[in-house]
Amino acid sequence: MDTQLDWSAYDSYGAGDAYAAIPAEGGSYGKAAAVCIGNRQCQRSDKGVMCPSFRVTGNAAHSTQHRAATLKAALNGEYGDKPFLGPELEAAMDLCLGCKGCKRECPNGVDMALLRVEALAQRWKQSGGAPLRERLIAYLPRLGAWLPALNGLLSLRARLPFLARLGERWLGIAAGRSLPEAAGRSFLAQAPSDFAGNKTSVVLLVDTFSNHYEPENAQAAVDVLRAAGYGVILARAPAGERPLCCGRTFLSNGLVEQAREEAQRTLRALAPLVEQGFPVIGLEPSCLLMLRDEYYALGLGEDAATIARSAMLLEEFLAKEHDGKRLELPLKPLPQEQALVHGHCHQKAFGAMKPMRKVLGLIPGLKTEFIESSCCGMAGAFGLEAEHYEVSMAMGELALLPKVREADMDTLVIANGTSCRHQINDGAERQSLHLARVLRAALNSEA
Repeated sequence: MDTQLDWSAYDSYGAGDAYAAIPAEGGSYGKAAAVCIGNRQCQRSDKGVMCPSFRVTGNAAHSTQHRAATLKAALNGEYGDKPFLGPELEAAMDLCLGCKGCKRECPNGVDMALLRVEALAQRWKQSGGAPLRERLIAYLPRLGAWLPALNGLLSLRARLPFLARLGERWLGIAAGRSLPEAAGRSFLAQAPSDFAGNKTSVVLLVDTFSNHYEPENAQAAVDVLRAAGYGVILARAPAGERPLCCGRTFLSNGLVEQAREEAQRTLRALAPLVEQGFPVIGLEPSCLLMLRDEYYALGLGEDAATIARSAMLLEEFLAKEHDGKRLELPLKPLPQEQALVHGHCHQKAFGAMKPMRKVLGLIPGLKTEFIESSCCGMAGAFGLEAEHYEVSMAMGELALLPKVREADMDTLVIANGTSCRHQINDGAERQSLHLARVLRAALNSEA
């Protein structure tokens, strides 16, 4: 089997273990699937991340364990010679959101999100290519320059329901889902190359969503870092090239080669900066944490490891600086005294919620409540897809959306994930803010 991802990390799995039940085909990809030993920890309905689809349906067929068992059966030839085109594997993977909950919470650390990517890549390879909807979503970062031109159509779609229904029929985009409009001008198009500071500089890797849709988040991060005395270097592609992209949208849709191309561009731009000792800071959890996780599976070698050691979310960097007694961030009380915080699944999976709590604790007088929730249900493009819209909203209703609706209107709602903010807006009709904007609002200009 010619796998699209690098599964060599699993080469030694099962060696000498008579109970490993490694599939006959698939090599180390099969070994990665065999990490699941049927513990069924994923089939639980109490509070937490794993597994969102099982928690909302209660059906074992929508659990990590069943997906792994189905994949192993496929690699053992039980579904014919082209199992990736068959209905069994497609149905098993259908409700996997790629939340990474299983990688953290499963006793054996099954990485079903990555296993699903390989299954999709094999499916597109055998079927002749990904469908139009998946390609449109995957190529979003490369369409950045044209996104503002679509705002008129998106505005019309919001006002005329029949246009949304046509979009659902033609493209499979849920008619009930709002679609965000791009900013008139991207952040990187209007920002200077770097911002001076008094301390060691940091590199800000501006993701596609912060660049094109919410440039105020990137600007807020710059303002906060500069207020703390750090110089800010914006990670940029060479002149004349499109902005950098981590490759997340491509990878999530099974377009591995395109994801690898974007990752290589990002590594080339970051490597010289990291060699000078600058940390790399990101805002969008699914994008920045890709540098610490999936870049290894893209087979990018030692460069990926070097960048991974320097890559941090904004909250991780600030918490680290605070612990090292290097952070001098002048903050004052906010008009709001209460805040509800929803963690992105990847923040939870990579242990980034403790830094979030620590940094919010620096704001005088702010009382924070962290919502004990599973995935918000949006999960990138999952909640956009017509066939998944209802289950997407049901996932949000498990805990997140009711909690937000119950909150007083003067309570801050904080969510670092772009998708999470989208779901909260659609499901609870409340604006939620990235941590960077909350910190900027709390800056004490008189200090």
